[in-house]
Amino acid sequence: MNRHSVMLTFIVSLCSFFLMRCAEQPETLTDAQIEEWQEKMRNTEAVPVEEGEIAVLETSMGIIKFKFFTDEAPNHCANFKKLANSGFYDWTLFHRVIPDFMIQSGDINSKNTNPNDDGTGSPGYTVDAEFNAISHTRGIVSTARKGDNINSAVSQFFIVHADYPDLDGNYTVFGEVIEGMDVVDAIANAPRSERDRPLKNIYIKSARVMKQ
Repeated sequence: MNRHSVMLTFIVSLCSFFLMRCAEQPETLTDAQIEEWQEKMRNTEAVPVEEGEIAVLETSMGIIKFKFFTDEAPNHCANFKKLANSGFYDWTLFHRVIPDFMIQSGDINSKNTNPNDDGTGSPGYTVDAEFNAISHTRGIVSTARKGDNINSAVSQFFIVHADYPDLDGNYTVFGEVIEGMDVVDAIANAPRSERDRPLKNIYIKSARVMKQ
């Protein structure tokens, strides 16, 4: 191998190293960038989740996979697929975790520099409720919403840590964990503040919907 080949190999390796390092760094958004994301998501069409597709969440504590209930909540499933495959969920925090209850993520505001507005963000639109008969048992994936507005769900979702039937009929169930409940357990039991926010940030590094 000549000198030029050695130098080229070194440069390629160095670039690959820095790209990998950058991919491991949380993305911080300005208010303007959040507005750009909202505009993009409002103008992106949702397509149905196909048979055999699952959600794969690569979190900073491990992998969580869940299946979809496309018959019971087709619009919520399609909406999650749109947001996930666009990169909307990448580097969002699990901003609220409560043992024996649930872990919650999906708020784009958790990617800005203000922790006090976590839990209030959205892609700038809503999805009407699709309540169904599936109970909120351990491992169920359901949608968060704002107060008493049943049609205010959109991007924020939660994974149930323990059976919680009191939520039935009030939140739209659209999925169920099939792999990674040990990761859910670890996130749910992470040390947290009095506001139920993990003391150490826990990220969704990437979320994608793909064939199993």
